[in-house]
Amino acid sequence: MEDNDKIEEISVKLLGSSTGSGGGGGGEYKWVDGSEVDSESPPWSVLDEHEGKEGYGSLRRRLVKKPKRVDSFDVEAMSIAGAHKHHSKDVSTWQTLAIAFQTLGVVYGDMGTSPLYVFADVFSKVKIDSEVDVLGALSLVMYTIALLPLAKYVFVVLKANDNGEGGTFALYSLISRYAKVNLLPNRQTADEQISSFRLKLPTPELERALKIKENLERRSSLKTLLLLLVLMGTSMVIGDGILTPAISVMSAVSGLQGEIPGFGTNAVVIVSIVILAVLFSIQRFGTGKVGFLFAPVLALWFFSLGSIGIYNILKHDITVFKALNPAYIYLFFKKNSKSAWSALGGCVLCITGAEAMFADLGHFSVRAIQIAFTSVVFPCLLLAYMGQAAYLMKYRDSAHRIFYDSVPDSLFWPVLVIATIAAMIASQAMISATFSCVKQSMALGCFPRLKIVHTSRKRMGQIYIPVINWFLMTMCILVVAIFRSTTDIANAYVHVVLIGIAEVGVMMVSTTLVTLVMLLIWQTNLFLALCFPLVFGSIELMYLSAVLSKVMEGGWLPLAFASIFLCVMYTWNYGSVLKYQSEVREKISMDFMLELGSTLGTVRVPGIGLLYNELVQGIPSIFGQFLLSLPAIHSTIVFVCIKYVPVPVVPQEERFLFRRVCPKDYHMFRCVARYGYKDVRKEDHHSFEQLLVDSLENFLRREALDLAMETNFNEPDIDSVSTRSRDSRIPVDDGNEDLRTPLVQDERFHEAETSTALPSSIMSVDEDPSLEYELSALREAMDSGFTYLLGHGDVRAKKNSLFIKKLFINYFYAFLRKNCRAGAANMSVPHMNIIQVGMTYMV
Repeated sequence: MEDNDKIEEISVKLLGSSTGSGGGGGGEYKWVDGSEVDSESPPWSVLDEHEGKEGYGSLRRRLVKKPKRVDSFDVEAMSIAGAHKHHSKDVSTWQTLAIAFQTLGVVYGDMGTSPLYVFADVFSKVKIDSEVDVLGALSLVMYTIALLPLAKYVFVVLKANDNGEGGTFALYSLISRYAKVNLLPNRQTADEQISSFRLKLPTPELERALKIKENLERRSSLKTLLLLLVLMGTSMVIGDGILTPAISVMSAVSGLQGEIPGFGTNAVVIVSIVILAVLFSIQRFGTGKVGFLFAPVLALWFFSLGSIGIYNILKHDITVFKALNPAYIYLFFKKNSKSAWSALGGCVLCITGAEAMFADLGHFSVRAIQIAFTSVVFPCLLLAYMGQAAYLMKYRDSAHRIFYDSVPDSLFWPVLVIATIAAMIASQAMISATFSCVKQSMALGCFPRLKIVHTSRKRMGQIYIPVINWFLMTMCILVVAIFRSTTDIANAYVHVVLIGIAEVGVMMVSTTLVTLVMLLIWQTNLFLALCFPLVFGSIELMYLSAVLSKVMEGGWLPLAFASIFLCVMYTWNYGSVLKYQSEVREKISMDFMLELGSTLGTVRVPGIGLLYNELVQGIPSIFGQFLLSLPAIHSTIVFVCIKYVPVPVVPQEERFLFRRVCPKDYHMFRCVARYGYKDVRKEDHHSFEQLLVDSLENFLRREALDLAMETNFNEPDIDSVSTRSRDSRIPVDDGNEDLRTPLVQDERFHEAETSTALPSSIMSVDEDPSLEYELSALREAMDSGFTYLLGHGDVRAKKNSLFIKKLFINYFYAFLRKNCRAGAANMSVPHMNIIQVGMTYMV
C-alpha cells in the first residue's frame, strides 16, 4: 500500500476567519472556489507550502468580502436548536454538583459493583493463613484504585479530551488533527477552519513536536500501527460489554444462594438469563426513559457500601488501617509468591469500568467527574474494601461470599435488591458505551454500516443499534450458560484477557495515546512526558502479565471476541481505503468533461440528480457509468459527499461546502457535507431536498455577488496578492484587512465566467440576467423532481495481488459489504427515486 499511500486529494482553502476582536460589524470571511481545479493538482501539503507565492500553478486568487453564510441543510441539526454548541464555561457550583450527582448513575456503576466479587476471586488463589494475607490484599486493592483511576484518569487523562469528548477514538481524532495520520486521503485544508478544530500547531521552537509530527505523516507503517492500536482498544471495550453484564448480574443474583433453600446454581443461571433478557429488551426504548432512576439508586448503593464498611471496621477489626502502609504489599508477595501473582487478576476487578470515566466524558464535564470520584466513589470503595477485610480478619472461611456475609442480617434483603439493581445499571453503562464505540467506529470508516436508532431528540449520544444489542444479549446468555458459577465467570473475566485486555489493555492504549498527546500537542517537558508511561505503564504491564499467564482458564472466549471485532474493523477500514484510493485514481478528468460539452454527450432533461459519492474533489468515475447507461441525464447535477472529520461535532453553519463543477452552463455542483463522529444524521428527504435547493440558491447569489464585486475592484495583478486563512499564522501582506475570501478558479474557465458577470456599479445582483436564468432553471429542475444516483461498487483484488490481500478483499470485505446496511438505507433516501448502477474497482 506504500504507493497508494501517496495518493492524496487536494482542496483549496474554503473557510477563513473574521478579524475582529471588537465590535463592529465585520462579517465572517470564508474561502470558496468558483470551479473545480485540475485532477492533477499538487498535494495539499505542497499547496500550503507555496501558498502566497507569485505565479504558482494555474490558480488565480481573487479577493472579495464575504458575509456570514448559513448554508446548512442538515435537517436534524436545525430541528434541535443549540445541539452542537459547546458546553458553557460559566457553570455554577450547584449545576456542577448536580451533574456530578448524575455521573454516579452512568459512569461509576461498573466500578461501584466490583466489591461484589473482588476479594472472592483474590482469595480463591490465596489461602488466608495470617493477617498479612488480608492486609496485603487490601493494600494492593487500595493502591490500585488510588494510582490508576484517581491519579491517572482523574488528574491526567481527563485533560486530554477532544473538545469535551473522551474515549479512544477521541484521542485518535485529536492526534489526527495535528498530524495527517488518517489512512483515508480525503482531508481538506478547509476542514482545519471548522471552529471545533481549535487547532494550534506545535511551535517551531519545539523541534521535538515537529519531528514527531513529521515522522507520523511520512511513515505509513506508523499510521497503520496507530490505527491498529486504536482499533485494539475499541475491540477490548466491546469485549468488555459482552462479559460485564454477565458477571455483574450473576454476581448480584448469586447472593440468593444460601439464603433461599434449594436456590442452587441452576436457579442462579435461570434468574440471571431472565434479567439479562429483560435488560437487553428494554434498550430499544432508550436510556432516557429510565435514566432518571440511575443516579439515586447508585448514590444509595455507594452510601450502603460506605456504611456497611464503617460498621464492619468498628465491629470486627479496626487495625485494617495498617494496610495504608504499602509494605504489606511486599510482605504479601513474599509470603505467597506465585499465588500472589495469580491473585493480581482478581485485584484488577476493583478498577473495572475505570475507562468509562474518560469514555463518557462527552455527557458530563471534567470537573463533575472529578468531584464525583474524589468525594463519593473513592472513599466509599475504600471503606467497603476495608470493611470486608475487617470481617475476614475474624471470619477467614467467608472469603468465597465475603460481600453478603459481611452485610448485617437485618439489611441483607434491602442490600440484595439494591445490589441487583446496581449491577443492572452497571451493565447498562457498558452496553451504552458499546453502542457509542460502534457508532464512532462507523463514522471514522472502521466498522460496517449498521442501523442506528436515535432514542432521544435532546441527547445526541443516546442511540440504539439493534444488531449489536441482540448480539450482546446472545453472547451474554451463552457466557452465563457456559460458566455456571460466579467464580468461573470471574476467571473468564479476569484471567482471560477480558480484564487483561479489555480493562488493562484499554488502559495501556490510553497511556500510549495520551503520551503521544503530551509530546505532540501539549509539548510537555520530556522528563514529565516519559514519567507518565513509565509509572502507569509499568503497573499496567504487571497486571497484564498476570492475567495473560492464565489464558487457558477459559480466556479463549473473550480473546476470541476481541480478535473477531479487531479483524472486522481493520478489514473494513483496509478495504474502504483501497476503494477510495481506486476512486481517486479513476476519477474523470476535466478535459474529458470539456470535450463532452454542456450536454455531457447526452440529453439533459429537467430534474435534479443527487449523485452520492465519497470523493471530496474531482468527478467520480461512477458518473461516467451513469452517462453510458442512461439515455438522458438531469439538467442539474449535484455531487453529494458525506464526510466525517476528526472532530466531535461540526456546527450547523460550517457543515456544508458548495462549489461549482465545470462552467456555468453545465449546471453541475459539488456539496461536501461534513459531520463529526458524535453528530447525528436523521434526515427527512423532503426537507432535505428543499433545504438543498435553498442552500444552492444562496450559493449562486453569493457567487454572482463575488464576481460583481471582483470586477468592480479592477486590480492589475491579483495573482501576487497573498491571502490569509482563519489561522493567524499566515500573515496578510497586501494591507487590506477587509478582503480575505479568494475565489480560486481554473484559468480555462476564467474568461467564460467573467464574461457573464457585470460590474456591481452598473447592475445589481438581482438584475444579473445570467443569475436569474440559472435560478429559474434550478426551480424548474426542482419542480420536475429529485433522483438519487447511487453507485454499487464491487471491490476486487488484482490478479497479481498477494494471497492474503485476495483473501481479505475478495471474501472478508466482500462479505461485510454484502451483509451491512445498504447505501440507500444508510443515506436515508427514498427507494422510489433511486437509480443505481454497478461498477467494479480493482485494488
